[in-house]
Amino acid sequence: MAQAMRPQSTPQPISLFSTDGKPHPLQDTLMAATLVLGAVAFITAFFHDLHLLTSWAGLIGILTGAYGQFVSVTTRERFALIIGLGASAIGFFLGMFHGGLFGG
Repeated sequence: MAQAMRPQSTPQPISLFSTDGKPHPLQDTLMAATLVLGAVAFITAFFHDLHLLTSWAGLIGILTGAYGQFVSVTTRERFALIIGLGASAIGFFLGMFHGGLFGG
């Protein structure tokens, strides 16, 4: 626990996307894509006629978020990915209920 007693010489800058001070362009892109797809899937799930958009956006959001979880590095990335994955899953399931991926 020697590192706990050592004072930090300079305060760490607050970063919106990474907490380790290193850039993560792939992870940030996956996180943003998952959040956008999750928002689209969740919002369009409330309109029955948009079930094609809802289900496809949800499915792609789930796949993007799952891969993002696999390669994520920081806790902030994982937190945002879980939010996007949840919204994508809700949209996907409601889109499947309203007609599915191919308009049944």
